[in-house]
Amino acid sequence: MNGRDDTTLVGAVAYHPRIVTIWEGFRDYFAAQGTPTDYVLYSNYERLVDALLAAEVDIGWNTNTAYVAAEARIGGDAQVLAMRDVDADFRTVIVTRRGEGFDSPRELVGKTIGLGSRDSGHAAILPLHYLAREGLDAERETTLLRFDTDLGKHGDTGDSEFRVIRAVADGDADAGAVGDATWAAMRSEGFAPAAELEVAWRSPTYFHCNFTALPSFDGSRAARWTEALLAMSYDDPALRSVMDLEGVKRWLPGDKSGYVDLTDAMREQGMLA
Repeated sequence: MNGRDDTTLVGAVAYHPRIVTIWEGFRDYFAAQGTPTDYVLYSNYERLVDALLAAEVDIGWNTNTAYVAAEARIGGDAQVLAMRDVDADFRTVIVTRRGEGFDSPRELVGKTIGLGSRDSGHAAILPLHYLAREGLDAERETTLLRFDTDLGKHGDTGDSEFRVIRAVADGDADAGAVGDATWAAMRSEGFAPAAELEVAWRSPTYFHCNFTALPSFDGSRAARWTEALLAMSYDDPALRSVMDLEGVKRWLPGDKSGYVDLTDAMREQGMLA
């Protein structure tokens, strides 16, 4: 128990003030389930991964980039306890101005592509990987316009993706990569520059965030905590508001299979030792 009582300590990153509201609600829920849980907030995912590996927290609420980095340092034996429903069906989209789409990524040769923060799996790392898979070496054959804002947050704030969309709409980039969830939110919330654009390409699906634990984290405690998390119901009025803030309607069991592409991409791009 790492020198603490039976409270499970979860580490998360404070990329937005709502994170406090979310974890205050989750803490109350876990207490009512008989699985006392507390949380520690970090300024960036690198510090969170360090804290997890030092056993300063029991569980890390990680982005996919943070998970892959942690898994590599752990040696491949991390426990992936759970993820959100939306984390199991993530995609990257490449958008262009209306009427300027393409049939093949090869048509982007010589053009400018906007990318989000370089530590964002969905807005920078995986787009380069998937484009290369389709025959476009974007780093050599295009001009990359990177928006490295909020580094350490792995794209969670969405700021860099908003900048990508503006760049494409303003003509500073010919195309731009953003997460499909961000794109959908921009459209539904009426972000004006997005109305001028269209999706030209969609990536394969991959996984996003997960709750990561060390292999040494007690299996019975992990099982009890995960069982309580999976029992969280969106139909519970006391939980719905915080689940909405977290962007989840249902929690899913952990699964490592959806991180293979990101692991390959981070290795190719020199992001893993």
